[in-house]
Order: sequence, then structure tokens, then C-alpha cells
Amino acid sequence: MASSQEKAVAVILMGGPTKGTRFRPLSLNVPKPLVPLAGQPMINHPISACKRIPNLARIYLIGFYEEREFALYVSSISNELRVPVRYLREDKPLGSAGGIYKFRDHIMEENPCHIFLLNCDVCCSFPLSEMLDAHRRHGGMGTILVIKVSAETANQFGELVADPVTNEVLHYTERPETFVNDLINCGVYVFTPQIFTIIQEVVLQGNNTVNLRRETSLEAFQSVAKVLPPEFVRLDQDILTPLAGKKKLYTYETVDFWEQIKTPGMSLRCSELYLSQFRRTAPHLLATGDGTRSPSITGDVFIHPSAKVHVTAKIGPNVSVSANARIGAGVRLISCIILDDVDIKENAVVINCIVGWKSSIGRWARVQGEGDYNAKLGITILGEAVAVEDEVVVINSIILPNKTLSISVQEEIIL
Repeated sequence: MASSQEKAVAVILMGGPTKGTRFRPLSLNVPKPLVPLAGQPMINHPISACKRIPNLARIYLIGFYEEREFALYVSSISNELRVPVRYLREDKPLGSAGGIYKFRDHIMEENPCHIFLLNCDVCCSFPLSEMLDAHRRHGGMGTILVIKVSAETANQFGELVADPVTNEVLHYTERPETFVNDLINCGVYVFTPQIFTIIQEVVLQGNNTVNLRRETSLEAFQSVAKVLPPEFVRLDQDILTPLAGKKKLYTYETVDFWEQIKTPGMSLRCSELYLSQFRRTAPHLLATGDGTRSPSITGDVFIHPSAKVHVTAKIGPNVSVSANARIGAGVRLISCIILDDVDIKENAVVINCIVGWKSSIGRWARVQGEGDYNAKLGITILGEAVAVEDEVVVINSIILPNKTLSISVQEEIIL
């Protein structure tokens, strides 16, 4: 049984505006971690999971974003969850391990026995309490959340080999050129404070391994004259790989869902996964309706209380409607994210689409994507304040902010 003195802290890595360019146009005016999935900011999902950690003392958010961009959110979520949340801003890239090492004094303020580390752009059920139990049983320095994937996709991630009995990590390699194993790193960890000693050793060595990472020929050409600072330390190549096979790292395997949120298409997929999870964990967040006194609801749907949805609209499955949206009579919404202040007029159809803030879709218009979450134009994305006029059809396209479409488009990127 856990001691009441065994405090824990959580650290969520968020990146910054120089990262995640694949998330445009949604991240042009709003930080990627604050883009809603299933009606909540992306960052809300790992933060809410951290709330369930026993004896949690504090949550730290680390990123490159300006502090003013997160000040209001941090204050709001701290009050909502009644757990102190603090944003720590990096002034230069230090790597995933170098970043937490820079703020080690803050992270260790509460003298925690356990440090949870999560990547913001991970979508999963975050079984953190179960990981902590496994971590205590193993008695190692760190426990990594892992999942089995297909052999065809495994090399896109960190692959590892673990002892089938003890779950010790025997071998770890980041994005190998050849297939190693179908067990991959999910980007969710729990460590003892010893992790800072390990990172310090790498920093003091001058991180001689930093130039051994896999690079494309273009990256190699661009980095000939670039020397990374000694405090730049990557968690995967510089820490996890050398520790494998030394009885320091262990795994906890999830059989639940897991995805990376690298593109808007994957954000729509992950919104679907979180809505499905609400069915099990927070059914009160899901809308209901039979089309008589309320809209007809099919499957998992979130509708913000401030949204106005006409009783004749048909919503779902996999739909989230954000604050102050207006959904007109006869509108059909399937597999889409409708952001704040969107106006969708009578008899419009929206399928496999993300509709940006303050956008409008006219009467009898049709905005639709194929639904291929991995394809560049697999879903349709309307940036902020895009106007689609009456009877216009938009198929498999990306529309940047502040555009008005008066003619139909298909498979286009409108700049």
C-alpha cells in the first residue's frame, strides 16, 4: 500500500510555436495544446488524468509558448481541479530530458517520490495509477507506458524489447531503420528522482552521443556548423537507450487506445476516441436527444451548454460542438469538430471536418472530407473566420483563416 507521504508531481511537455507546424491552420492563432478535442482543450485530457494520481502535489507544464498565452488557462484549470498547475517556459530548445532537467529545482520543490512525465500530443486513457502500482512492484528507476502496434508502423516510434516475465526493458531504439519489435514507447512515464542524476551525468559528459542520432542528408548538411549545447539531452536516445538492460527501466503495457496527435486529421480521430471514453468514464458530458424536444443525437456527441442547436438538426456520431456555436434547422453533422462561435445555417451538411472559430457555413452548403485521418487532405479544415456561402460544396480541402468561398472547391489548399 502506498505511503501517505509518497508525494507525486506530474510534468507535461507541450513543445511550442516553432514545433507542430503540421497542425496548421488550427495552430496559427491558438497554441496547439489549447485546441479542443471532444469539447476540451487538448491539454485538459492528460491534466485530468493526472488528477487521479494518488498524493499528487502539483502539475507542471513545460513549453516554448509565451507565458501570457497560458496564464488564463493555468489559473482556470487550477481552480477547476483544485490542484496547483504551473507553466514553466523554456527559453531555448533543450531536448525532452534537458527541459525537465532545467526546471529540476521547481519539480523537486515538493520532494516527490514519483515524477510522472507525459507528452501533450499523446491521446490515450492514461492509466497512471496502474503504472504507479507497476512501478512500485518493479522497483526500478522508470516505467514506460507501451503498446503493441503493427510491424508496418512500429519504426515510426521508439521500439523496445522487454523481458516477458519481469517486464524489464532489455533494448530500446528510437525510430529504427529495420524492424526490432512491435512494442513501442507511448510517451508516458513515471520516474524516481534518480532520473535527474542520470540526466546530469549526460550533461557533464558533454553529451558526446548527441551527434549520433539519425538525420536526413538535408539535416546533416544544415547542422554541420551547428553545435548543440551540453545541456541539450533527449530522453529517448540519450537516456532510455543507454539504460536498457541495466535493471533500471520497466514497462507497463496498455491494451486500450493510443494515438499521437500530430495533425488536424489525427485530432479528429482522437476526439472520437475521447468521446467514446466519456461513455465509460463521464457519460454526463455526452448529449442525448430524440428529435422531439431536442435535436436527434446518434452515437457519442458533446454539445457545450451555451451552443444553440435547432431541434430538427441531426448530430452524430463523433461530433463535438463548442461554446456559442449556432446550428440551424435541418443541419446534419457527422464526425466533426465545431469550434467556438461557429454559425451553421439551415440544411447544411458537415462530415469529417473541423470548422474553425467564428466560421460560418451557408444554407444548403456541404463541407466534407473522406475521413482518412492520415492523409494530408483526408479531412476538410476551415481555419478561423472562414465563410462558406450558400449552396457551396467544399470537399477534401484546407482553407486558411479569413477566407470567403463563393464557389465550390475540391482537394485544394486555399491560402
